[in-house]
Amino acid sequence: MESILNSLYYIVPFIILLGVLVFVHEFGHFLIARLCGVRVTDFSIGFGKELWSRTDKHQTRWKICAVPLGGYCQFLGDANGASAGDDNEVIQALSEEDKKHAFFTQNPWKKLAIVLGGPGFNYLFAVLVFAVMFMSLGRLTFPPVVGDVVKDGAAFEAGILKGDRIIEVNSHKIKNFSDISTEISLVTDGRAKVKLKRGDEILDFDIELKNVEVEEDGAVSKRPMLGIKSQSSVELDHERLNPAEAFAEAGYETYRITVGTLRGIKQMITGERGTEDLGGILRIAEMSGDISKKHGLIDFLAFMALLSINLGLINLFPIPVLDGGHVVIFVIEIITRREINEKVKEILFKCGFALLIALMIFATWNDIVHLFKRWFA
Repeated sequence: MESILNSLYYIVPFIILLGVLVFVHEFGHFLIARLCGVRVTDFSIGFGKELWSRTDKHQTRWKICAVPLGGYCQFLGDANGASAGDDNEVIQALSEEDKKHAFFTQNPWKKLAIVLGGPGFNYLFAVLVFAVMFMSLGRLTFPPVVGDVVKDGAAFEAGILKGDRIIEVNSHKIKNFSDISTEISLVTDGRAKVKLKRGDEILDFDIELKNVEVEEDGAVSKRPMLGIKSQSSVELDHERLNPAEAFAEAGYETYRITVGTLRGIKQMITGERGTEDLGGILRIAEMSGDISKKHGLIDFLAFMALLSINLGLINLFPIPVLDGGHVVIFVIEIITRREINEKVKEILFKCGFALLIALMIFATWNDIVHLFKRWFA
């Protein structure tokens, strides 16, 4: 019985998390398409066998399918849910009036807007989640002030003292204590340039970090650490923000996460960082389950907002099949004022699909290795 409940802690939050994010993304495509006069034939959460469906007055079939690992929004005339081509048989059967509401007959500007609707709504959702949190609960941040220095740690040997306020790490401004961990986690050469304020003085340090063993969920790994601790939780700032401040702060938080993600990806591409942190569906399921077991609703919502940003960002990558690939094609068509040959598009989409499958396999392998280390460490 205990094992069943433990499994539900991972399965249920994962399905809820993925379902909400997929709905938000596809609803962005759906809404912009409807505003542009394009008919949506299918709106699906999941793939495979239909568990539930309903057709509305606009002839859109809304459905929930058995495999909850994504979804799609299919437009009139599309060969599939990825809009990776047109179904010639369907097109030939369309009336002239119907063709006006098909995706393939729209001008590139409308197509571009529809494609950007998905990632745009992912970002909008994240901003709304953060803004509501900041308005209702306040800004839960630790100030970037050193509460304690770990003896014989990197900061201790460099001369950092209790009470020092960290201003910058590697030329990136620090607003709260969690920003310090973020910047240190992105260090690839083992050194960190730290600017801090001590009294009225501004001091600069070039610190050689120390690798420290960290245990997380039963797995032990080494990470570069500065060796400082935050102030007491009593000094946690519960400042509720007004709507204008909340949305401004939510926008900044979304921007900060996006920039940090892009920096991490760049480091993987250039070889400065290993690819073991690249995770997939299994890692998301693991993290959503861990959060649901050990933390509360607020942490789960924050994690959902973080994943929504990542989903929107990844979909903007210029890979055919993803929204970003469509964006590149439509921008080219806008600039050249001519449509790209269908055979060329088909080749591009096949290459993009192959690349996407390869990345998914690699990410899943990383997930399996990660879980193996966690279970048998």
